[in-house]
Amino acid sequence: MTGDAPDSAAPPATLTALRALILQSRDSLPKRLLQAADYALSHPQEFAFATIGAIAQQAGVQPSALVRFAQSLGYSGFSELQAVFRAHARDRWPDYRERLETLRSEEGGDGPAALLRGFIGASLHSVERLSETLDAAALDRAIGLLAAAPTIHLLGSRRAFPVAAYLAYALRKLEIRCHLIDQAGGLAPEQVALMAPGDVLLAVSFSPYAPATLELVAAAAARGHGVVALTDTPFSPLAASASAWLEVAEADHAGFRSLAGTFALAMTLAVGTAEARLRAAG
Repeated sequence: MTGDAPDSAAPPATLTALRALILQSRDSLPKRLLQAADYALSHPQEFAFATIGAIAQQAGVQPSALVRFAQSLGYSGFSELQAVFRAHARDRWPDYRERLETLRSEEGGDGPAALLRGFIGASLHSVERLSETLDAAALDRAIGLLAAAPTIHLLGSRRAFPVAAYLAYALRKLEIRCHLIDQAGGLAPEQVALMAPGDVLLAVSFSPYAPATLELVAAAAARGHGVVALTDTPFSPLAASASAWLEVAEADHAGFRSLAGTFALAMTLAVGTAEARLRAAG
């Protein structure tokens, strides 16, 4: 398939159907479009959330080749194709009922004790991986931004909200001015709009990324505020808007992801910011 799909053929709406179409079309794709196809199939997470420029660079093609690739599959453009990958990435975590069914099939007869061991194992793995992969220079940049901010604004939605709430508690106990963007009453955009010059936004989000968090981070960055992001991959949409970002990839037990690494990193940011301010005060 080298040209646009016929108007009567609707492009695939799911990644499973899209993968089948790509595999079916491989032999007829020109070389550059074949490179784009191979990258899409082997890096679906990156294809879902990276910019078209970053994907093109990683795939070894021009951005225009990605547009042609999307059109050859029947999509109007690259964004429509990428939306299929994004929808799959956001849906890849099973719902809580499915996770409980997985636990029922996997756990032995030890009951809650086995459950506890599973969660402890995931937490240990998360913390060990964070220790091995943390970018020390990025951590220094993040703490420098937070230490210089008149007020630190904290943002986390869904499963990331407890991390933001903990940071609000820790920073206040350390006598550091902060504001929790709690999104109460749907006023989160107004809360971000009230950020003063020099204020920094500390945002936490993991796949599947909360749309509200992405929108608020983009709004803060557009207004010229520094953004420190805690997220799970270099291809996270938060990384593109962040002044400094830190990667923390959590392990899971039967689909229930740990937050152990994230809380360890949050504690480090809070105490590290307090220490940096004390050093600056002399």
